[in-house]
Parts: sequence; structure tokens; C-alpha cells
Amino acid sequence: MANEVQEFDVVIVGGGPGGYAAALYGAAAGLSIAMVERDKVGGTCLHRGCVPAKEFLETAHVRRTLEHAGAFGFQTGDVAVDFSVSQARKNDVVGRLHKGLSGLLKGRKVTTFEGTGRLEADLTVSVTDGADAGVVARGRHVILAAGSVPRTLPGFDVDGQFVVTSDEFLDLTSLPARAVVIGGGAIGCEFASMLSDMGSAVTILEGLPTILAGCDADVVSVVQRAFKKRGIEVRTGVTVAGHAPTGASTTVRVEGGDDVETDMIVLAIGRRPRTEGLLADGTGVEVNEKGFVVADAMMRTANPKVFAIGDVVANTPQLAHVGFAEAIVAIKTILGEPVVPVDYDRVPWAIYSNPEVAFVGLSEAAAKERGYDVVVKKDPFGGNSRAQIIGDTDGVVKVIAEKRPDGSAGQILGVHMAGPWVTEQLSGGYYAVNWEATAEEAAALIQPHPSLSETFGETLLALAGRGLHVG
Repeated sequence: MANEVQEFDVVIVGGGPGGYAAALYGAAAGLSIAMVERDKVGGTCLHRGCVPAKEFLETAHVRRTLEHAGAFGFQTGDVAVDFSVSQARKNDVVGRLHKGLSGLLKGRKVTTFEGTGRLEADLTVSVTDGADAGVVARGRHVILAAGSVPRTLPGFDVDGQFVVTSDEFLDLTSLPARAVVIGGGAIGCEFASMLSDMGSAVTILEGLPTILAGCDADVVSVVQRAFKKRGIEVRTGVTVAGHAPTGASTTVRVEGGDDVETDMIVLAIGRRPRTEGLLADGTGVEVNEKGFVVADAMMRTANPKVFAIGDVVANTPQLAHVGFAEAIVAIKTILGEPVVPVDYDRVPWAIYSNPEVAFVGLSEAAAKERGYDVVVKKDPFGGNSRAQIIGDTDGVVKVIAEKRPDGSAGQILGVHMAGPWVTEQLSGGYYAVNWEATAEEAAALIQPHPSLSETFGETLLALAGRGLHVG
């Protein structure tokens, strides 16, 4: 059927989190769905991003646990790691998730074509290569969900030996003794943290004045102190100018500063949209100067029959769960159902470094920049009983609320956390910010004892005016 135009309600280009979520949600609503995927369904998140990276971070967590087991009375001796075993475990986890996702798509009768999809001017999608090259699928609507790829830097050609991106890093079977991570954002801090916990000497080189730009300053301070304590060197405000290999190592050149000799360079400077070859002439879809597809709040492009979701969309966070939410918005819009657009100011963020970082809403600085008078309360994890039980007390919970005329705390604007398992604790803060709760309303909810989440509850009580353990 390669030369026959096949008809569907919706054709989706890309099978990553946004694409497959749209396929599953649309199919559940009774739409006929086709999805074109150039690699494997699940996309970067499942195969070369979120899931494999977190498996390695969990390996690092287990190693830390074993190294500190003496405090609990266990005698473990030296902890040796065969990273190839962790690699095999990662592949097994990814393989099982991929099999389950493929089964879900098949069970909901989603037609999947293997190859690269290109949107044509007549609202058809052509498969230009791969196993299904030549297939042409027409949809009453098309959703562009082609994803993204790692950005690279001039002078740092990716060779898989000295210079790697997240794609190559996640296929390693052994780790370098020394590593330079270029980029101090979420991905860079996760890789730096994991490498350090696994025994590598790590240097972070960041061009901006701070690591984790966009995070609240108090949260960044917690991470910086923890990194310093573990020997991770953080250099901010620097410009790199290539590298010079010598034998088994290479030297990163730093403009106006000391060069860094290392065994591996990990590029973690963000991702660019995969829009090359995505659009034929005459589609009516607008692409901005950075290569991102422009879409409105309903995820509709300049062509009203074409939607865009996930990492290809301009001015949105490149987060898998944002792609999930955007997929639902797009399908509901196609169905003509009531839609609540994604509020990008209030999406949850999770960074799985050690210590973990999680936040939702405005930071203190961002709230003030928008003209809010604010009331702020902070509570460290040091006094939390569960944190002391598990032996992990570095961290803080910070809540920002709008100041009322009488000086009391009103609507909660932001919740920011750093510390043990905060990525699993943010849901309470997420609901508080998105339901526009006041400090008193959120503080009335009971937290279990002993639990790490009590720190959030204690901070709310203090914000509302009367804290139990927090002033």
C-alpha cells in the first residue's frame, strides 16, 4: 500500500511522549490514528533521555547507600561497580517499557509507520525513508511531534570518545576517571551528580552566572553547597573555546581562565527542535528563527488543521510531561471538547541530581519582577525526623505567597524544594499553586508523620502565621 493514500482522522509525526500520548488519547476517544516514527516509539525520553538517565542516577543512589551503610551497622567494605551491569539493567528496563508501550498502541489500533515523516502542502504525511518509505497518510488533522536532538558546540565535534552528548553517554559501559560537563542546567547537573557519585572527578563549566538558571536562588545554594562538599568543581561565567586531545586525554580550552584536562567531555547545553525536513513548501506552518514551530494555546499552528506539541514547539519547556499535557489539549481541540490550555508558569519541574530539585510556579525573584509583594518562608530538612532516619538532611523547602494588604500570606505563587526525594513530594505544592490556594487553605491539610513531606506542611503553617517547629 506504499503508493495508496491512506486516510485517518489524525496523523501524528513522531512517537515520543507527545506523539504517543496523542495517539493513545485520541484512539481512546474513537479517532482513527496513524503515527510515523523514525526510530522507536517512546522517543528520546524512553530510549536516550529521561528513563535511561534516571536508571543510572538510581545506580549512583544505590552506591551512595552502600558507601554510607556503616552508619546503620552494616560492614560492606569497598564498593566496586561494574557499570556494564547497570547498562544491561537500563536496557532491560527500557526494553520492557518499550514492549508495554508498543502493546498499548497496538491494542488501541493505532497504525504505526516506520520512517521519517514529512508534512506536505495537501495535509498528507509522506514517509521518506525507513521500512515504510513511500507510504502516504492523510489526516483530517495532523499533529507535529518530531521531538528534539542535543545541541552541540563549535570546536567540540561529537566523537563518542572525548566528546559525547546524552545520546552517547547513555550507551557507555564504563565511566571516565575525569569528566568535564559543559552546561550547568538540569541535564548537566544530573550527569555531573551521577558521575561524581560513581567516583569520577567532575568539573562543570557554565557560561551563565549560575548553575540551574531559572531555579530559586535558595535552591541553587543548596545544590552548590552539596556539589562543593562532594568535590564537584563548578565554574560559572566561562566561555569554552574547543579542546585539544593528547593521547588518552584531552584539554578543554577556557577563554581567560585555566584550561581543564579531562578524559571525557559531556555536552549538556540543551536541545534543538528536530524540524529539518519536517515541512514541505506550502504547508502554512510557521517556524521561527530558531527552528521551532509556532503554536497557540490550543497547540494549533498557523495552519488550523495542523497542531504541534512537545519539544518542537516554540517558547515551551522541553519536558516529557508537558508533551503529555499538550497532547491532550490538541486532541480535545480536534474533538471540539472544552479545553484547559497548559499554563507553562505552573508546570512541575523535577531535577534528579543529588540533592534532587523540584519546583512549581514563580521563584522569589520572578515573583518580584512581576510586581508582586511577597511573603516567603523556608524550612530546612535538617529538623525533619524522616530525613534524619534515612540520613539525608541537606535540603530546603521554600514557599512564596502574595502579601496581602495586612501583611499576611495570601495566594501561593511558588513552591521550591531541594533535598531527599523532593521529586516525589512536589504534588502537594503543584496542587496548591494550580488551585490558587492561600497559605491558610494549604496549611490546613494534614501531612503524615514521620514523612519528608512534613517539611512542606511545616513551611505552610509558618507561612500562614503560626508554625509548629518553624518560626
